Amino acid sequence: MKNFTLTLLLMAIGITGYAQDTAPKADTTKRWTIHGENTFLINQSSFSNWSAGGVNSVAGNIIFNYDFNYKKDKWSWDNKAILGYGLSKQQGIGTRKNDDRIILNSLLGYKAAQYWLYTFYANFQTQFSKGYQYTGNTKTIISDFLAPAYLTFGPGFAYKKSDNFRINISPFASRLIIVRDTALATSYGVDEGKKIRYEFGASLDAYYKINLMENIGFENILKLYSNYLDKPGNIYTDYTANLFMKVNKFVTVNAGVQLIYDDKTKIQEFNPDGTPGGTKRALQVKQIFGAGLTYKF
Repeated sequence: MKNFTLTLLLMAIGITGYAQDTAPKADTTKRWTIHGENTFLINQSSFSNWSAGGVNSVAGNIIFNYDFNYKKDKWSWDNKAILGYGLSKQQGIGTRKNDDRIILNSLLGYKAAQYWLYTFYANFQTQFSKGYQYTGNTKTIISDFLAPAYLTFGPGFAYKKSDNFRINISPFASRLIIVRDTALATSYGVDEGKKIRYEFGASLDAYYKINLMENIGFENILKLYSNYLDKPGNIYTDYTANLFMKVNKFVTVNAGVQLIYDDKTKIQEFNPDGTPGGTKRALQVKQIFGAGLTYKF
């Protein structure tokens, strides 16, 4: 797991030598800078008398990605909100959720040197609606709004070259795992019958975005957390890579992959008859690809 985490860290920050800083020059009289992207992606496949077989399907995803950044003298305050939701419908299977996320990041900084800041950061993550594990005709609820939710916060220091490249390290970070539905508590490391687990440890948050070539951007987001109070060597790892390909002012092709490893999250396994079996810990992988409309401001 340590080698896996190190590999992701190198992926996120090791390519900086090839990057070009494309951030526009700052307007020193302007305190707030607001950027946003509203994206609608769609995937569709259809088959008729296709000898190799196939299943008709359609999927749609809506993603809102907003940045609210403030700067005055030595103070800066960077905020990012990512909201995503998607559904897919397959012939003979029905409609199922394929994306569901609420991510809120906030980083308050005070300039200590040219690219270094004293910081206080907060990160919150959860989802909008219920998620299910499907086995045959049986579905079992495995997540819901605030079940789980993760809130991480603490003081630290950051290296910030631009809005497109920053790393924040907090050696004294608190982390709350919230599970509103106590029936799901043990699946996410919360003690049975309780709704909250408190952790204290160290965290690293890194963000890096570059233009690989004209109209093609590559975004990396890495989050690491080590809990001093319980198995500090088992590092929570969350890495997301997004590729944005601009066709014209409004049409884009987006591809993304998210990898999560959390030794506290138990993945439910099911027997062939649909009854619950044991649980396991495994690398979680999510992939999204689609073409659609994007409006930026």
